[in-house]
Amino acid sequence: MCKYESLLDGTLDLADIALMNDCLLVRAENKARLQKAMESK
Repeated sequence: MCKYESLLDGTLDLADIALMNDCLLVRAENKARLQKAMESK
């Protein structure tokens, strides 16, 4: 999702990492919900 250099040079900070982490969690939750909905049809 980002280049390691962006972390080293300060382009990204912990808030950016937290936002990316939240997005990954939402993506995983949506995928799990879709899978569950597809199985129940």
